[in-house]
Amino acid sequence: MHAEHQDIGVSQVAAAIAEPARTKILCSLMDGHARTSTELATIAEVSASTASAHLAKLKDLSLVRLHVQGRHRYYSLADKRVAQALEALMVIGQNAAPTFKPHTPDRLQFARTCYDHMAGTLAVLLHDRLIEAGWLVETDEQAYRLSGSGDALFLALGIEVEELSTLRRKFACPCLDWSMRRPHLGGSLGAALLQAALKRKWVTQDLDSRALALTALGRKELNVRFGLALPIENRQIERSQPATAPSGSMHTR
Repeated sequence: MHAEHQDIGVSQVAAAIAEPARTKILCSLMDGHARTSTELATIAEVSASTASAHLAKLKDLSLVRLHVQGRHRYYSLADKRVAQALEALMVIGQNAAPTFKPHTPDRLQFARTCYDHMAGTLAVLLHDRLIEAGWLVETDEQAYRLSGSGDALFLALGIEVEELSTLRRKFACPCLDWSMRRPHLGGSLGAALLQAALKRKWVTQDLDSRALALTALGRKELNVRFGLALPIENRQIERSQPATAPSGSMHTR
């Protein structure tokens, strides 16, 4: 009976993937970026209502996951196993996944505030580095904890990790970045990291927008402390002078 259920499950997934529009939707999500149903409808060349029906089917089969960020709703692949299965099929079909091209102003895309934590390319790269180095450990799909070495890293920045864990909010969690469509670090730890970066003048903040600018000192410190080597092309977004905005000021999303 168990084998029979597995056969049914395989056939249902295969049928879902076999539909051309769903195939386009799934393949477009293989780059790790989340997309809205409107974007996916354009990619799949179907109407918005048809795309919604396809996404509902894919979600029911646990092939995609829905992310709700305020008023926005994004879809991503459910997990790495789905991507691996699609990659195997692509080898057979000899197809390439389309790439995601963000359309966000350069300064906001590179670094900005998201509520009280950091967002943008810089924040996503830092988030990925924290996980890659083993400082940040995923406990489930919506929460992180710090490893022993991660504790030491943040304590060295003057961040009281134990105190943060007692606050009535998530300690550390992934927050979907609307320009990169990949997670950056949210929660009280993300907020504390942004405050530390502002205080140490690693980044500076505009008075009239949510844009952040990386300073030359910040580039150096991120490399030394986190091993984060940033692309050269981001240098034009850096500042050498402190910001005029107070370090405690935050702009909402």
